[in-house]
Amino acid sequence: MSTMPAIRVDHVGIAVDSVPDAEGVLFALGCEKIHEERSEYGEFTWATYVLGDASRLELIAPDDGTNSFLTDFLERNGPGLHHVTLEVADLEAAVEALDAAGVSVVDRQTFEHWHETFVTPQNPTGVLFQLMEYREGYADDRAAGDRLFVHGAPVPDGRDSAR
Repeated sequence: MSTMPAIRVDHVGIAVDSVPDAEGVLFALGCEKIHEERSEYGEFTWATYVLGDASRLELIAPDDGTNSFLTDFLERNGPGLHHVTLEVADLEAAVEALDAAGVSVVDRQTFEHWHETFVTPQNPTGVLFQLMEYREGYADDRAAGDRLFVHGAPVPDGRDSAR
């Protein structure tokens, strides 16, 4: 049986109609906004908020005039929990461990500074899990820098190679 590599909750993603309209609730809870950008997919904007020393929330809102998975989600469900992102030290090893446990993944994507895949919500938890492996350079061109990582660094992987 494959062993799951180092893993931790990176953030909880909340689907909203508008980041500016929704973030007041997060500010009232004591969150600090550290980042906002348009997605690599070009269909939504995401913003990251830190609460305390390690808790992080993400608001995701569709870009005006787009039809996407997010607009479909909001039409079906309204605003609310969209996904839980789990940061893994080694995405390939995580996929192997899930496969060995009979849990399949979908929509694998490779971007320049991260890799991701998803466990669909058609599982007994009903939750969409995003598994994400940060790669070297992820924080370099973003104003929040290393604050984008829980505790300021990617999850330790135990490997000698640079991430």
